[in-house]
Amino acid sequence: MISREQVHKVAHLARLELTEQEEVEFTTQLGSILDYFEQLSELDTSKVKPTTRAIEVTNVTRLDELHPFSERESILAIAPEVDGDFFKVPKILSDD
Repeated sequence: MISREQVHKVAHLARLELTEQEEVEFTTQLGSILDYFEQLSELDTSKVKPTTRAIEVTNVTRLDELHPFSERESILAIAPEVDGDFFKVPKILSDD
């Protein structure tokens, strides 16, 4: 169980100004959270593989497949600047 003095100390370290009512509320709430963790520590987790997430996360992006565009001239016609069959873009790297 966490005491009100401990809540006050943690709030002070976090530079939080709590009212007396808030200290009482947080003492109760944090006590409940710590009690729950105490219950969890009683579980046998020796056969549970360690993970970083509760559920598996996979990449949902599509494959990067090449699809040639048949109307090259129409794309080049609306480009701000072209150089032959290429888009002309500002230089971003220096020669230094």
